[in-house]
Amino acid sequence: MGTLVLLEAGLLIGLAGAWVVDLVRGASQLPGATVFLALFAAGVAAVLVAAVRGLWSGRRWARSPIMTWQVLLVVMSVGWLGADPAAWVVAVLVVALVVAVGLLLRPVVEWTAVQ
Repeated sequence: MGTLVLLEAGLLIGLAGAWVVDLVRGASQLPGATVFLALFAAGVAAVLVAAVRGLWSGRRWARSPIMTWQVLLVVMSVGWLGADPAAWVVAVLVVALVVAVGLLLRPVVEWTAVQ
């Protein structure tokens, strides 16, 4: 489960990098929005990495940001399915559901309930 969240964080870093490249090349028509998106993606990635480290350490707080991100991914992917039912959308939905359910399993809750 932590590996999937780290994969999500890596993809967010990749998106942030792509937006920065667009910004530097002048391909962005809305530079302010592009800067915001790049910073937001990098920030969410940093929070996810910190949360995975916390989860591995048994910290209770670590489940909250990961679960919040998974809920947002599920909501967005359901909307994307209506607009463009592509394989990547289904992959996002499946990964988000797997991580969300994994966070609710008894061993994970018990591991993180101690601290």
